[in-house]
Amino acid sequence: MRMRQPLSTFERAFEEEMEIDRQRREALRRANERRARKRSIERNARMGRMRYVVLSFTLSTTAVVVSYVMFRVLYLVLE
Repeated sequence: MRMRQPLSTFERAFEEEMEIDRQRREALRRANERRARKRSIERNARMGRMRYVVLSFTLSTTAVVVSYVMFRVLYLVLE
């Protein structure tokens, strides 16, 4: 049985297929890096907002407690 196409044609097709696969893997890797970077930025922004809310709540609570204690002590001293 004779081969109708020379072996070099198959080798060239195989090399082209390998190059296409390599490019596809590289494109997938870059896309994955972009998604990971985007998720990291979003996570940092979300955590930043959460820290701001906690800080604001803590400062407000501290101001209320200090004001209450101060006026309570003032009331007791002036009584």
